[in-house]
Amino acid sequence: MNLLEASIKIILKNQSKYGSYIASPNFKQYMYCWIRDGVFIAYAMDLTGHHKSSRLFHKWVIMVIEKYSWKVKCLLKKLRKREKREENEYLHARYTLEGHEASTPWPNKQFDGYGAWLWGLTEHIKITGEEYLIDKYSDQIKVIIEYLANFWNEPSYDCWEENPDKIHTSTLACIAGGLSHINSYLKSNEISKLVNKITSFIKDKCVIEGHFAKFYDPHTNRAKGVDASLLWLAYPFRVFEPEDPQFRSTVALIERELLEPDGGVHRHPEDTYYGGGEWIILSAWLAWHYIETGRKEEAWRLIEWIESTADDQGNLPEQVPHHLLAPEYYEYWVRKWGPIAKPLLWSHAMYIILKKKIYHKYSL
Repeated sequence: MNLLEASIKIILKNQSKYGSYIASPNFKQYMYCWIRDGVFIAYAMDLTGHHKSSRLFHKWVIMVIEKYSWKVKCLLKKLRKREKREENEYLHARYTLEGHEASTPWPNKQFDGYGAWLWGLTEHIKITGEEYLIDKYSDQIKVIIEYLANFWNEPSYDCWEENPDKIHTSTLACIAGGLSHINSYLKSNEISKLVNKITSFIKDKCVIEGHFAKFYDPHTNRAKGVDASLLWLAYPFRVFEPEDPQFRSTVALIERELLEPDGGVHRHPEDTYYGGGEWIILSAWLAWHYIETGRKEEAWRLIEWIESTADDQGNLPEQVPHHLLAPEYYEYWVRKWGPIAKPLLWSHAMYIILKKKIYHKYSL
């Protein structure tokens, strides 16, 4: 079985007629489209030449923004009046495949997906040459830029939908990276200043003991924690370069605390979701770092490990329950939500991206 081809087929099969990608077709809680996940899935499709698929996704995001841009106007009005803002008033992280807000409760106050979308749209344009999309989608792009410009420094849920009272470094990476990339076309001095402001915030508030921290706690004015999503600071958002001393120290900490010698990468040390297993997407992210920094053998080890987690039909899971950090929680989640999500389209997307990166780097 060719897992690369299987991954492409699984993604295309699970893209709705509206353009949205279902997070996982066999897992009830994931039968929605997360903008964050979808951005990387669309990028994987662009890398494999399936530009129609990526184009349809970005068109779907535009439709969602058009539908809910009124929420941004209401938030800005409340901000000016210094009125309290409720969590559900913010743009949501996930939507139905048709592009509606889901009726079931969810930790939706997440900013990372919208920052990532600006990056993803920019990459789609670079790869396809469809620069006309900047003008065509200018109104929706402006809505998201204004949204992020005004709320980037508010506490929110992180990419794991946890810790809503913190400001998360990986979220800031998505926002700064997305703004910086879209500005390669917009050429706005104001956006450049905003990116520099967010980057300075990361340097000032999100560093501890020489490495980047998982989050900044505004209540205690302290940074804390390690999380594998900190890899996003360099890949793909390039807020910091891989050679940055603090980023290198962060990678070393992730390797020490979260990488299994004979396995993959955990999310963070306190993870209890399905027992805190090893995640496919994060193992791919660390391998991406290895590829870019010339650590070819280590990259291949993680690629082979990812491939070993696929079933006979080529389905990749969200995580695997090996080397669990909190094994006592595994059965709790199985009873609550059923088996681990599989296939997870984001896992397949990251595998595709990883294979394309290593083929390009080493001309395999």
